[in-house]
Amino acid sequence: MGAKPGSLGPVTDKEIKVYADNYIQDLNNIVVGANEDGYHLLNANLDRDFNVTAFGDFRFILEGEALADGSGAAKFAEGIEVGQVFKLGTKYSESMNATFLDNQGKAKPLLMGCYGIGVSRTLSAIVEQNNDENGIIWPKSVTPFDLHLITINPKKDDQRELGDDLYTQLAEHFDVLYDDRKERAGVKFNDADLIGLPIRVVVGKNAAEGIVEVKRRDNGESEEIHVNDLINYVNDLYTKL
Repeated sequence: MGAKPGSLGPVTDKEIKVYADNYIQDLNNIVVGANEDGYHLLNANLDRDFNVTAFGDFRFILEGEALADGSGAAKFAEGIEVGQVFKLGTKYSESMNATFLDNQGKAKPLLMGCYGIGVSRTLSAIVEQNNDENGIIWPKSVTPFDLHLITINPKKDDQRELGDDLYTQLAEHFDVLYDDRKERAGVKFNDADLIGLPIRVVVGKNAAEGIVEVKRRDNGESEEIHVNDLINYVNDLYTKL
């Protein structure tokens, strides 16, 4: 055509096929490239100045623009692909000699398809929709553990013993992730937020009195609870999540 993209246009005496977006069908007096670098033609009109071989949905539409079918303005929304469906046709059935008998008794290859849910994609989608600046916020329906038990300082006998005892008790009712590492409290709390289990139980300075902190991951609300009431409290709290 003798021009670079941006100066190309459909008005020409050359025999070429022109494919155009549906959007231009109702436009009049449009600006098109003149097929010479740096030049354009004004007031070009379909049918009068150029012909289109076929129309299609080729153009990247902008949000708010009128849709070609006249149904209104375009609205954008984000989507996440978590599953796929494919029509395989007869490609594999022919190679495997997989056939069926039609109503005339003649063998024909099966028409095949396949579908699947991407487990890793599904988890990624869940995390993408349930998080904050500190990490994941697992919905209870898919959380890998029900609660996160943390002993602040396992070097202290009262905290370590209470933490171990609570782990045994809680594990009878819940799936528990127990953090008794010899790490700073801040490291453990940051990791707990990052992992994002629905409920956190913290054994700390009040262990000798049998008091622990129970904290929700979703809204950050926390309360100090006596260990004698812990199972019932966590049960009630879990039903409210």
